[in-house]
Amino acid sequence: MYHLTYSDIKDAADRITGRVRPVALAPVDADAIPTASGGELGEGDEQGCDVWLALEFMQHTGSFKARGAQNFLQAHREAGTLPDAGVTIASGGNAGMACAWAARQQGVQATVFLPANAPEVKVAKLRSYGADVRLTGTEYAEALAACETFAAESGALTSHAYDHPLIAAGAGTLLEEILQQIPDLDTVVVAVGGGGLFAGVATAASHHNIRTVAVEPEFCRALNAALQAGRPVDVPLDSVAADSLGARRTSQMALHAAQQDRVHSVLVSDAEIIRTRRALWDHRRLAVEHGAATALAALTSPGRRRRDSSTGPVVEGRGYLPGNGEKICVVLCGANTDPGDLVHDRTDLT
Repeated sequence: MYHLTYSDIKDAADRITGRVRPVALAPVDADAIPTASGGELGEGDEQGCDVWLALEFMQHTGSFKARGAQNFLQAHREAGTLPDAGVTIASGGNAGMACAWAARQQGVQATVFLPANAPEVKVAKLRSYGADVRLTGTEYAEALAACETFAAESGALTSHAYDHPLIAAGAGTLLEEILQQIPDLDTVVVAVGGGGLFAGVATAASHHNIRTVAVEPEFCRALNAALQAGRPVDVPLDSVAADSLGARRTSQMALHAAQQDRVHSVLVSDAEIIRTRRALWDHRRLAVEHGAATALAALTSPGRRRRDSSTGPVVEGRGYLPGNGEKICVVLCGANTDPGDLVHDRTDLT
């Protein structure tokens, strides 16, 4: 089993610098985003807290996945292990788009397997990158099985949506860029699907002694369940954010990162994800995926728990309540969505 290291992330940064867009940050204005309890984000403590949004949805292909895909293919190109048959990947959409984008830059074909119920906006974008799109089954696991069969028959290089050191290390470069702009950061908050973004960011954060809050929908909680069981386990998937966070099982690499000090695993409800996504639109006209809104929902959820005084991981909890003067960066990880859904979200809340 491979445990991601900080040197992996530094190597990734060397490979992809100049090949991806540096992350932009934006502050959350005081009193701009209400919490479910009726207050405003950042109020309620003597000093309040300082919350920043990492606008990683502005990355190439509309999500953080471009970092890992670029690192993966560039590393194979440098090693001479990128086959003429190209690359293949199973994805809920975002990882496939990133893989197709990076493959086109390398001049090779990308064959992408998606569940048949993947959002049409993601399927259309994939095809615009020149990918051979194959719709299979109704869950990521079924698309993955078909991808593995194709790779064995074609000789294509198999990438992964999250469970690969090069993919996770590429994602971890995001934290390094955030620190360049907020050097005194206390906490980074990320949504978790399979765990590639989390593993990379948490590994980098641990090196810098920064707290990581890992946020999952309550009915789409592969990492949280793995922490409870002490090993990766299969979980049912039933969330509005399942199209981007719907991994049935987390990676061993992500579980190892979650078991380190200064990591908190928290859950949020679909209702809070929907409400927070709408609040981002109202506050800054940001139309992000439900998966991206999941991260911020940890700071606005009802029943938010203040972090305790221990440094060990918190296996379960409802949301995250910052301490006095805490500096927090919330990663908005993707925006491959139909903005018209915001109208439906408003209806769902009435």
